[in-house]
Amino acid sequence: MEFLLPDIGEGVAEGEIVKWHVAPGQEVVEEQDFVEVMTDKATVMIPCPVTGVVGELLAQEGDVVPVHTPIATFAEVREGKLAGAHGSAAAQGAQRAAQGSASASSGGASPSAGTALLERPQERVRATPATRKAARERGLDIRRIQGTGPHGRVTREDVERAARSASGGNGRAASAPRAPARADAPAPRAPAPVAAPRSAPAPLPAPTPLPAPGADEPEERVPLRGVRRKIAEFLQLSKRTAAHYTYVEEVDVTELVALRARMKPLAAERGAKLTYLAFIVKAVCHGLKQHPELNASLDEASSELVFKRYYHIGIAADTEQGLTVPVLRHADRRSLLDIAREIARLAEGTRSGTLRPEELSGSTFTITSAGHIGGLLATPILNYPEVGILGVHKIKKRPVVVDDQIAIRDIMYLSLSLDHRVVDGANAARFMNTVVQYLEDPQLLLLEGI
Repeated sequence: MEFLLPDIGEGVAEGEIVKWHVAPGQEVVEEQDFVEVMTDKATVMIPCPVTGVVGELLAQEGDVVPVHTPIATFAEVREGKLAGAHGSAAAQGAQRAAQGSASASSGGASPSAGTALLERPQERVRATPATRKAARERGLDIRRIQGTGPHGRVTREDVERAARSASGGNGRAASAPRAPARADAPAPRAPAPVAAPRSAPAPLPAPTPLPAPGADEPEERVPLRGVRRKIAEFLQLSKRTAAHYTYVEEVDVTELVALRARMKPLAAERGAKLTYLAFIVKAVCHGLKQHPELNASLDEASSELVFKRYYHIGIAADTEQGLTVPVLRHADRRSLLDIAREIARLAEGTRSGTLRPEELSGSTFTITSAGHIGGLLATPILNYPEVGILGVHKIKKRPVVVDDQIAIRDIMYLSLSLDHRVVDGANAARFMNTVVQYLEDPQLLLLEGI
């Protein structure tokens, strides 16, 4: 009995196997921890669907697996959601996955007589995600490949052999869409930045292997997987796609420091931990309303600017697992104390890993704060497809000139990174001026009804 990777959340098409909590031959009970899977939105624990015995694990830790793809088998099923599942939703899900593999592989070379290919349209093909990917890259229909592995499993060697046979020995199907460029072929033209779909940015050049260390230079290699790999892929996409630039401003927050000190005990009586971040969120919402191009995104597929009439503020958070961005939804509708309470709730949920996927996506603008750690300023990377992210840095007493006199004031730096395709420098300055105005004179927030 095969177990398919289930639907994990709306809009989630695939997941990375982070950690198996079972092993082949292990007896399991329904609802026990089975496998930890990471998506673009969250890391979730998938429970065991049956009571029985685990057969094979069809995906390795680090594999990225499409939804409805088999990830494990059960050698014995005693009871549970998949017991007697022939013709059930589980079996139908497997059939849908097989159909998906067929459509994804369509357009490959048709095998000629004498090749080691066998069409199996009604049979579930046994193959790992990596093998399926290799077949797709070579334009091959994996259903037509004769498997030589255990129980007829299609192996990577089977794919390579079929590709050589189908293409006359060059290792790729003749009609494969990704044929390597010939030396005498003209170089392909890069697509226009706006016309290129977000899901298919220009490919990166092949990475250069790192040099081998010397005998007295010990190293440790750790696979890039899980949250760290998702962060790397996402930030690389952002840097490759958006036209980044950063605008920096100095803010005198002396009045804000004093106001927070007065309000902090009153907020505590009302069950709220009043942080500077709550004031900054309010100031940012006012700035976004007055300068809506910073609360927009660029739909590259249609070459349209999408102006958001709602204000969902992402709050970048540092966790043991890596960078996470929980979302404070409808921040403009909330009072200062409500924002403070929600920030605290999101922070606790981030630390404990209990936030729902929808609480980790959908932001329209992001704030990242490293002030509690240190650092003068930074140039944050956009939370793509957003066009703006505000970096907040530590407050430090500095000597400044006030009314021609040297005074000690509480100074903070803000760094605003933007997508120059959407936001010009002048608009960045206007937005920053609005935010600075509210932070330097926080009494203005009272007029707006904090």
